[in-house]
Amino acid sequence: MVEKTQHPIKIDLNQFKLQIEIKNKIELTLHFDSPSRRFYLSLIAFVVNQMKKVGEVTSILLQEHLELIVLLNTTVGSSAGSSEKENLLTRVYRKWKDALPNLEEAPLFRIPGRKKGYNEGIGKTYQFTEVEKDLWANLFEYKGSGENVRLRFSIDRLGISLEDVEIEFGGYLNGEAWERFISSLKEKEEEKPKAEPINHVLEEIKVPALQLERRKIPWTSRYRWVTLIVAIIVVLGAITLAIWKAYLKPPPIKVASVEKMAFPLPDKPSIVVLPFVNMSDDPKQEFFSDGITEEIITALSKSPDLFVIARNSTFAYKGRQVKVKQVSEELGVQYVLEGSVRKAGDQVRITAQLIDAITGYHLWSERYDRDLKDIFALQDEITLKVMTALLGKLQLGPRAQVMARGARNLEAFLKAMEGREHFYRQNKEANVMAQKLLEEAIALDPKYARAYANLGSTHMMDALLGWSKSPGESMARAMELAHKAISLDESDPFAHAFLAYLYGVTKQHDKALSQVERAFALDPNFPDALFVMAQVLIWIGKPEEAIPLLQKALRPNPIPPVQYLNVLSTAYRVAGQYEKAIETSKKAVQRASNSQLAYIYLTAACALAGREEEAHAAAAEVLRINPKFSIERHAMGQGYRNQAHTNHYINALRKAGLK
Repeated sequence: MVEKTQHPIKIDLNQFKLQIEIKNKIELTLHFDSPSRRFYLSLIAFVVNQMKKVGEVTSILLQEHLELIVLLNTTVGSSAGSSEKENLLTRVYRKWKDALPNLEEAPLFRIPGRKKGYNEGIGKTYQFTEVEKDLWANLFEYKGSGENVRLRFSIDRLGISLEDVEIEFGGYLNGEAWERFISSLKEKEEEKPKAEPINHVLEEIKVPALQLERRKIPWTSRYRWVTLIVAIIVVLGAITLAIWKAYLKPPPIKVASVEKMAFPLPDKPSIVVLPFVNMSDDPKQEFFSDGITEEIITALSKSPDLFVIARNSTFAYKGRQVKVKQVSEELGVQYVLEGSVRKAGDQVRITAQLIDAITGYHLWSERYDRDLKDIFALQDEITLKVMTALLGKLQLGPRAQVMARGARNLEAFLKAMEGREHFYRQNKEANVMAQKLLEEAIALDPKYARAYANLGSTHMMDALLGWSKSPGESMARAMELAHKAISLDESDPFAHAFLAYLYGVTKQHDKALSQVERAFALDPNFPDALFVMAQVLIWIGKPEEAIPLLQKALRPNPIPPVQYLNVLSTAYRVAGQYEKAIETSKKAVQRASNSQLAYIYLTAACALAGREEEAHAAAAEVLRINPKFSIERHAMGQGYRNQAHTNHYINALRKAGLK
């Protein structure tokens, strides 16, 4: 045992407290008083001990110590969050990144003596000075991903060294304290009682037999009727089982394997809504069934308690015969909603069923027959039932609420949806068709805010890609439509995200950031808000900060819209990661072979990487799509704050032969 001395930071593993006493700066005692909280304090102690071993403040890779992290989780943390190895590091990363650095919300510890603004709990606010908040935030750094977590206790940012941090356990300090702490956990693990064999337990339970006087009855009399009844029951049961298997039993569903999933399961219920099948005789009703699907996806996405695969990835399965197991493993989700729509005149029948792909169980199914005028109410009903089924599994109850639809006219909604599909193709002919359909949607429903914002997007694209006779007028029209959309529905995050993009491309970066923050406030899970925020960060010279935002936007979009890939390629290119930029742009051109922007970004990335032959080939594709392509006009649509970034990009295009 070592004599104690006073240290600015003390990690007490006896009482699970973290004491910080930096003279003239900060004085806090943080209590980690629940299993999950104790787990995260022990993780801090682990990181400090590893840094002491290497003799410097550095990032510690957790993957190399997975068995130890699992031990901490199952003993100290009582399997906090999850004891599954494949999920544990992902959870650690998310908690460390999103929760641990947040002093005010403090979801992982208590601070006695600090008065909260209102009631205890996550999301409530302690009163702290800005200095205290900054000091606490500077303590933590996280790197890597959910699978390769690197953690660092950045005490050097506070002006102290490793010698100033002390780990204490059982009267021991630092390395010896940590070893004895781990030894005590291993002893507890070994001392856990093992379950007794069932047979042994049954043997201990003795039920006294009732002693009844019996008359002697001949065997044939005693059992004749019993035998006959049993035989009849067995025969009837066999017949019933045969009928059920042949005609009534649903076909077996092969369960999905978590280990085979392309993406790790999120830490909340995850769902994909497959395109509802059009069962009507009229193939023109495809957009009607697609509209049902999209509205359900949109509504489900509003719940912060659900992880919902975005519609772009969902519709990649349209028209394909796929199994629930396949979809689950390809998209990394547990639940699959599938259904069908049959429309005849003014009547519609919608069927839907929700399946747990991991167990193969049908959680819920329903059929609805309604008048067509009730279609929006019907969509709400289906969505609420799905959310109730999912959230109920977490004992959260039916607290999901479906937001009101922006469209007041069904045909207008379907036209707007079809128009957006054309817009995503990013070529001139498709953009013309998108404008036509969106204008028709607005004529049918003049107060449909989302249609105005989407129409504005097409005019912006005209200006940026040189399809407009007057780019200035096209941009002015796009701005006008964005403001119109917000005036009709101030709560639409898409309208604010679109206006933010317009401000960014016209180099009004402060306004762009303000608008995209408004979009986030309206819907924290909105991928387009992440996409636009990332683009603005690239324009102001912070591509490294944009990359994780785009990766987050892409997670619910395993089959993403091409513009997401274009912006991610741009982020890699501006950050000097040319090979990653090339790889991403190649994915974009695979998604949209006639996308002018995708080939432009591929051209620039190849040129900057010194892959001249590939750069010239990509440039030839740009000219195939748009023989009148002009570098001068294209440069006008670049929203970089630093002109040097624009010049670097344009020179790369010139190097590849574009003019």
